[in-house]
Amino acid sequence: MKLTFQGTTSHAGTCPTLYSTDQGTYVVQGYKVTDPEALAALRERGLPDHETAVEVPAALLDFVPKAAP
Repeated sequence: MKLTFQGTTSHAGTCPTLYSTDQGTYVVQGYKVTDPEALAALRERGLPDHETAVEVPAALLDFVPKAAP
């Protein structure tokens, strides 16, 4: 999988960060969700044990490339 940097909201340039892949997907680097209540809600919605969730600021989504018209 080849990652292409799309942007970051970090002043240090490390995290949170958005990458696009050569597979037509995105990889998000963010803060791992550890709050028990949030994790319980995610599990109720079907989050399997082998997956995790990360939290990123909404501003990070501004770096998602817009689809060509």
